[in-house]
Amino acid sequence: MTTVTTTFVLTDEIKKGLADGTYERVGGMIRETQTKRTVQWLREIVPSSMPGILSDIGSVASVLNLGVSIINLGVSVMGFQMVSDRLNHVEKQLQQTKEVLLKSNEQLAVKINLSFYANLRAAISLADFAFTMADPDNRKVFAAQAINRFLEAKEHYLAYADSAIESSSRAADKHLLTLFLACIAEARCHLELGEPTTASLCLQKGNIVLRPRLEKYINILLTTNPAAYLHPSLNEEIDLSRLTHVYKWLNPELNENSIFQEQRSNFFKIAQSNDQWVRSLPDAVIEYTQFKNNGALIYSKLPKVMEKMEAMIETYRRFEAYQSEVQAIAQLGISFQEWLQLKPAEPQPEGAKLMYIMLSESLKLISVN
Repeated sequence: MTTVTTTFVLTDEIKKGLADGTYERVGGMIRETQTKRTVQWLREIVPSSMPGILSDIGSVASVLNLGVSIINLGVSVMGFQMVSDRLNHVEKQLQQTKEVLLKSNEQLAVKINLSFYANLRAAISLADFAFTMADPDNRKVFAAQAINRFLEAKEHYLAYADSAIESSSRAADKHLLTLFLACIAEARCHLELGEPTTASLCLQKGNIVLRPRLEKYINILLTTNPAAYLHPSLNEEIDLSRLTHVYKWLNPELNENSIFQEQRSNFFKIAQSNDQWVRSLPDAVIEYTQFKNNGALIYSKLPKVMEKMEAMIETYRRFEAYQSEVQAIAQLGISFQEWLQLKPAEPQPEGAKLMYIMLSESLKLISVN
């Protein structure tokens, strides 16, 4: 029988495994690289500040390579208030995006519709209210109403995301993030109702919708010539390993050598026709460069675009880890409330921001891919 223990300390075995590649971190879970069996989950002790990065965790951060994401490491931390806060952040970003586009590209600006955020916020408030009720029947009724609103919101933002991706708009990432949050809120409802299997199915369906669209968005940000990210002027900011990290998410079979070989001809193309590449830049990239007619300045801004790709991939990987966490709850026969209450017996060390949920033996969980 698999048992669960918790600690505030990352064990030497896990540190060594992460360093030598025996283990890999995928969002908030640590799993065996070869078998993909999960051995551990990470959970924030204190909810992290926007946009979702854990700061000042010393050597642990360097070992885990924690990235920036708008969602937390564990689904257990993403309560309704947390989802609401993240949603408000995305909505403000989208509002700012629309205001900028109204001055430069009115055609894209008019496609940004903020009206449905009110309905999504109402759904979150309804869900939060539902689980304060003592009567189980009332909880189910109000939770069902909230879930229906989340389903409606997902349909709306799926259409918005598709439109933004089709036009390579800078609004695409905001719509995708809204979809992530709506899926998480719906799954949280099912978890609160004691239905982890249904919550897992909800996340799995969300992945089927989100993964291909995120792939399209990442390919937009890579531009028509990804070799631009290896421009000599970016030598200190973007190396081949960072570009490889992005490509391996798109296709795990790739490695640094195959990616370098793929970019060989692109180096010559961009040197010979730099102006043509600049003219081809989509709005989603121009948002970060802001200098469409100056190639040198565009290159200097590409690290910001790389950071956006990395942040979106990290968000997806945390979403992927959410399903493994929910599957484990069902597989281990632990209620969601018991899972929330897991806490190490030892005193919390000063400055500790993470706790580790460890398994006595690794679990084989269904991949969301």
